[in-house]
Amino acid sequence: MQSFAILYVKDQISSTNFYIHVFGVKPILNVPGMTEFMLPSRFRFGLMPNNGIMKLLKNQIPHPDQAVGIPHCELYIFDKHPTTILQRIEKFGGKIISPIKLRDWGDRVGYGMDLDGHILAIVEEKSP
Repeated sequence: MQSFAILYVKDQISSTNFYIHVFGVKPILNVPGMTEFMLPSRFRFGLMPNNGIMKLLKNQIPHPDQAVGIPHCELYIFDKHPTTILQRIEKFGGKIISPIKLRDWGDRVGYGMDLDGHILAIVEEKSP
């Protein structure tokens, strides 16, 4: 069984283009209402429009549009070239929050934010 994360986004097309450029991969699924990516690290995540989740959950949750720009999740992603990923985050409309540095827990991590305020922790993948 494989699990994956789904991010609610204001604009599926803009967010899809952002992630294509940031991670340099094409979606494995890209249809109205859902885009899915598989990163080389085998991390799978999706993008669903805010209105799409509201349709599914029939207004049982606050509308995600109310939280655009407010961080409410973090993707912790390992990559061999974290500096490049952070530069792309900024180049394609996101924001760098914190540069890559050694953290208290032993990982070298830099933090960025995507177009909707989701936090992207880009972790330097350690050599085996």
